[in-house]
Amino acid sequence: MASLATGAQIIPTQPLRAASGASVSKTSIHTVVNDVDPETIDLSVLGYFKHDSAASSGLAISSQSNVVPSTQAGADIENAPSYPPPLAPATTGDEGNIDSAAPAVSAAQKVFQRRKRMINLATLCFDVFLNGWNDATAGPLLPRIQAYYGIGFAIVSLIFVCSTVGFITGAFLNVYLTDKYGFGKVIVIGSILQCIAYALVAPGGPFPLMCVAYSLVGFGLSLQNAHYNAFVASSKDNAPTKIGILLAAYGLGALVAPLVSTQFAQQEHWAYYFIISSGMYALNSALLWIVFRGRRQDDIKAEADDLSPQQEVVMSNKYAQIFKIREVHILSLFALLYVGVEVTIGGWTVSYVQETRNGTSDAGYISSGFFAGMTLGRIFLMWLNEKIGERRALFIYALLAIMSSLEVTVWVVPSLIENGVAVAFVGLLLGPMYPILVHHSTHILPRWLLTGCMGYISSIGQAGSAVLPFLTGLLASKFGIASLQPFIVSMMSVMMLVWALVPRVRHVPT
Repeated sequence: MASLATGAQIIPTQPLRAASGASVSKTSIHTVVNDVDPETIDLSVLGYFKHDSAASSGLAISSQSNVVPSTQAGADIENAPSYPPPLAPATTGDEGNIDSAAPAVSAAQKVFQRRKRMINLATLCFDVFLNGWNDATAGPLLPRIQAYYGIGFAIVSLIFVCSTVGFITGAFLNVYLTDKYGFGKVIVIGSILQCIAYALVAPGGPFPLMCVAYSLVGFGLSLQNAHYNAFVASSKDNAPTKIGILLAAYGLGALVAPLVSTQFAQQEHWAYYFIISSGMYALNSALLWIVFRGRRQDDIKAEADDLSPQQEVVMSNKYAQIFKIREVHILSLFALLYVGVEVTIGGWTVSYVQETRNGTSDAGYISSGFFAGMTLGRIFLMWLNEKIGERRALFIYALLAIMSSLEVTVWVVPSLIENGVAVAFVGLLLGPMYPILVHHSTHILPRWLLTGCMGYISSIGQAGSAVLPFLTGLLASKFGIASLQPFIVSMMSVMMLVWALVPRVRHVPT
């Protein structure tokens, strides 16, 4: 019988069978000398036991000991995680109990659960579709808004500032609202707020009213973005594929929106476009309520047998835990840069082409080309992400977008056709990046805080869709719209540097 250290003894109790088939003894571990250094204890003999069993036996292991949990073969492990362990995790009861047996599930029940999972995903895909619709709306309409209100680049960019205020407010209130009302109610509240916001813009009222409406848009999007990302990322099976499908719906919405808004940009009553947006969000709100019925996420997932086996809940100060996690802030910064670059290209490229390439109002279709490339990238590059590794793939996509001159050619080549093709290829390469970010987060962030963390990350990321376009407007007002391309190239370079700071995959304890 192996011993832990000098002065410690192992008292065998009941036998337990190891994975190799050899019979070993399950032990209760008792320290008999108070001055034993916990870091000198050989923990290899504990590999057969559950953490709960060892903890209940009376052995006090120092929190400073370097204990690395097991994980899947081939995964990169980093010691000393920067996030705190759960203070009071919910126990899984019979997990690991060889005597317990899962209740039998009938074939009809399995079909029902599979159908529920599909309906849940399809409903959230429509919500994400409208998120893309919103983000791609501004591009073709920006020149029309400027002409209608008689304002310049800097003033029209205030709508992005107001969106930022809404996004950040939603990021900080999301955890509180979710704990109080739950997933089903909060996501519907976000959708209803957007429906109201677009109804305020539709009459073509004063510009300050538009700014107020975009604050509501930012707040509503923040709540929805947090929940659909966390809901799908915590799926029981095929999470990477589901994330890719979900965010491809975003690209599809961003593809369709410029096709419609470009037509309205040429009309006298351009603001009537927002009647369509308001109606679609009214439909979205009804669907979200009918499908999820205002219930909490765990209840919805339990009904569909979609609960992640690692999902935990803690009754503690979630805000304090989230803000102590270094990785959350790194991922948030990357999300801010990525979403900002994405929306800046999709939005300001139309103004850039009209100003520097003598484009007409039909230049709005270039924005659709960019988002079409993004949609294709999120669907057809998933296999490549898995083949070469998601973290490495993101570096390659970013380098290709810059170094292969896809983005630089837009800057230096005065060809409208070439610019449109290049922008579409940039969208193809940028497309897989956000799905990679979401899926990678599930491996390096604690599961018991995943919804709160994703809410914070996605909200700060959505704030990037306002911050970077606003900075673009300021630069354009001072240096001209030609400053767009060097600004985008520089932001993509910074984005790569930030991604280098994101840790590799490591096991998240539950």
